[in-house]
Amino acid sequence: MVTLTSRTQATLPGARRRRRNDLRAALVFVAPATIGFLVFYVWPAIRGVYYSFTDFSVLSPPQWIGTENYQELLSDDLVRNAFWVTLEYVLINIGAQTVLALGLAVLMHRLTKSVVVRGTLLLPYLVANVVVALLWFWMLDYQIGIVNQMLDWVGLGRIAFFGDSAWAIPTIAMVNVWRHVGYTALLIFAGLQTIPTHLYEAAALDGAGEVRSFFKITIPLLRPVLAMVLVITVTGSFQIFDTVAVTTAGGPVNATRVIYYYIYELAFGRFEFGYASAISVVLFLVLASVAFAQIKLLRAGESDLS
Repeated sequence: MVTLTSRTQATLPGARRRRRNDLRAALVFVAPATIGFLVFYVWPAIRGVYYSFTDFSVLSPPQWIGTENYQELLSDDLVRNAFWVTLEYVLINIGAQTVLALGLAVLMHRLTKSVVVRGTLLLPYLVANVVVALLWFWMLDYQIGIVNQMLDWVGLGRIAFFGDSAWAIPTIAMVNVWRHVGYTALLIFAGLQTIPTHLYEAAALDGAGEVRSFFKITIPLLRPVLAMVLVITVTGSFQIFDTVAVTTAGGPVNATRVIYYYIYELAFGRFEFGYASAISVVLFLVLASVAFAQIKLLRAGESDLS
């Protein structure tokens, strides 16, 4: 016992020295990312909250006006319209993307695990948003778009996908579903890989079919992954901007003027940076509340496997 205690005491200084060296090395690696986060995210966010209480147009120094921007926001019909349009886009995008991605992931898990198939699914995600928007903008063009020419050939008639207020938001949502569904499917596919196969074998021995196994085993055990996917896709969907800017620029008649595009117009079109900052702060609070509620309701940190 005396010998062990002496050895332990002898190794303590060496262990502490190694821990200090490991800590220094870790800080060196983490420092660039931390500095970038503080400079490009935290500091602009703090400045944005300050500007939301000011009248600031870049051409003159910001003047403190208290909560006037927030009071104006409450009576702004365009803000309400922008939030409703964004919500419509989010619901269509999340619903279609989650269902399609879940179906693709299950098919990949059951039928094939080919790397080529996974790579093919991920290809649209590797293309820039602006390029994807331009590609679909030309393909769905009313006059020269190949989709409308095909509709014309089969006798269904042409559709103004981006020019009709009833079609504009669903079309933009489908364009983004096409780009992101492969990435989302791969995230869910990774979650499916963690489910033990003996659970499906036991369910099959009990007479459970594919549909029952899917709802009784797959969905409950995928809950943490689905919660993470929903948080990512919902927060990302609220930030839709580039597809709208390339295809419709908020039209027709505000039908696609989502909240991000409205903030952009206020800040860089009308130079109302104070008012745009106030809407940004409100949007941040909405997204934080939605993400917190999703994590709590879906119990994202818990798994039935544990």
